[in-house]
Amino acid sequence: MGTFFYMLLAFLVGVLVGWFLWGRLRGELDSLRGDLDRTRSERDRLRADNDRLTGELDACGKTRTDLERRLREAPATPAAGTGAAKAASQAPAALISTPAAAKSAPAAAKPAPKKPAATKAAPSAAKSSAKSSAPKSSAPKASSAPKAAASAKATAAQPAAAKPAAAKPDNLRRLIGIGPVNEKLLKAQGVTSFAQIAAWTAADIKRIEDVMNFDGRIARERWIEQAKLLAAGDETEFAKQFPTAGTSSNT
Repeated sequence: MGTFFYMLLAFLVGVLVGWFLWGRLRGELDSLRGDLDRTRSERDRLRADNDRLTGELDACGKTRTDLERRLREAPATPAAGTGAAKAASQAPAALISTPAAAKSAPAAAKPAPKKPAATKAAPSAAKSSAKSSAPKSSAPKASSAPKAAASAKATAAQPAAAKPAAAKPDNLRRLIGIGPVNEKLLKAQGVTSFAQIAAWTAADIKRIEDVMNFDGRIARERWIEQAKLLAAGDETEFAKQFPTAGTSSNT
């Protein structure tokens, strides 16, 4: 009796364990089947996309072939049409040439400007006045008019030539130690050229340093030596002695 009970108990435990394992395996099998179905649907979608892209590629190939054919045929059409265009343009060209000649004729027949007419009228008036007066007195009158005109031109030209050309200020920022702020301070003191800096005396240096709150900086940075080279136009020596200078943003 006890053996039968243990066998029945073992059978029931085996059935329960088998049922549990079968359920687990069945769930995993169902999940694998779902994954397989999703993979198949993805494969079908990819095949459909592949077919669509293949169709578009074929359409693009046909369009390219059509365009190449048109490009090969395109030069022949203008070449054939140029002869007719040239023949058609010859007749209008002949017609247009006659108005052009007609226009050139009136252009050649245009009267002389008013100024030469006035100059011609002046001698005629002089001749008529010469007839009414003595020959000796008419000659000085005729010669006095050009002299008066020449003197008027000379007096008009003298003020224009007497105007002095405004001196262009130098770019003081080319000197080492002169930046935008220092340049404004120097211009406020009336310093606008390299020649002025090159001619500074000890008193000038002290005055400028007092205004700009410097203490021996002008001598340390050799402003006067730099200005002498630039004022003399010796760019080669300036670049050799002061290679870090010469930029517009020099500080």
